[in-house]
Amino acid sequence: AGPGSYTVGTMSERFDCHYCRDPLQGKKYVQKEGRHCCVKCFEKFCANTCIECKKPIGADSKELHFKNRYWHDNCFRCFKCYTSLVNEPFMLRENNKVWCSNCTATEDAPRCKGCFKPIIAGDQNVEYKKMVWHKDCFTCSQCKQVIGSGSFFPKGDDFYCVSCHEHKFAKTCAKCKNPITSGGLTYQEQPWHSECFICSNCKKQLGGKRFTAVEDQFYCVDCYKECVAKKCAGCKNPITAGFGRGTSVVNYEDESWHDYCFKCTKCARGLANKRFVCHNGKIYCAECPKRL
Repeated sequence: AGPGSYTVGTMSERFDCHYCRDPLQGKKYVQKEGRHCCVKCFEKFCANTCIECKKPIGADSKELHFKNRYWHDNCFRCFKCYTSLVNEPFMLRENNKVWCSNCTATEDAPRCKGCFKPIIAGDQNVEYKKMVWHKDCFTCSQCKQVIGSGSFFPKGDDFYCVSCHEHKFAKTCAKCKNPITSGGLTYQEQPWHSECFICSNCKKQLGGKRFTAVEDQFYCVDCYKECVAKKCAGCKNPITAGFGRGTSVVNYEDESWHDYCFKCTKCARGLANKRFVCHNGKIYCAECPKRL
C-alpha cells in the first residue's frame, strides 16, 4: 500500500489550476498525470474514493491501495474487530471487506456442535463422523458430564458415557442384576455374566460345558452325580440321564434303576417296559418266580 500517482507541493511560479483556472502561486496544489490543480479541484475531480467510507481521499490524507481499491489509512481496519491493518497482514474477503489474520482464521474455523463457537488452532477437540466439538463441550446426553477423549457410545444423535450406556441400554444379568457390558451368555432367553453362570456346588463356570438345572440351581456333571443324582438300586452308581450310557430311568416304589440295570434277579433278562414281579424285595420276570 502507498500513495497514488500524484505529488503535492506549493506553487512558487505563476500557474493556474487546470480545472478552475484559479492562480496557484503561493498555494498548495496537486500534480497528477502532468496536470496541476488546486486541492479543492483535486478532491472533486481526481481523488480516489475510499472503498470503506465512500468519501474522496483528499490530498492531505494518507492513502492505501490494494488491487485497484483505495482506503483512507484510518479506514483500513478489520471488518470484524476494527483493528487497524496498516502494516499488518490482512485478507480481502467478500464485499471488498478487509479482515485481519486472526479474524479470518476464526471465521474459517469449524464450528463446535455443542456451543457453535469456532474451534481455532490450539483448541482441544473431539471429532466423530465429520462432526467436531470442543473437548469440554463433548458431554454425555444422560448425565451431562464431560466425555472429552474418553470412551462413549453413540445412539442416534445422542452420545453416552460408558456408565450411562450400561444403565440405560445394556442387558441385565439374571443373577446379579448388574449390566452386562461385554461377553456373557444366554440360557432360556435370559442373559448372564459368564462369572455368574456357575455350578451351585463347586462354583466353576459352566459356559460351554455340560450341566444340569435342578430347581433353578445349576450343576456341572461331576457335582450332579455326587450331590444330586439318585443312586441306581442295581449298580449303585448315580443315575445321570443324558450323561453317558442310558437315558431312561425306571422308578418303582422308593427306588430307581438305570433302564439297563432293571433286570430279573434270577435270569438277568431286562425288564424295562415289561411285566415283572417283586418278591422279597427282589425283582423277577413273570416266569422266574414259578421256578423258585
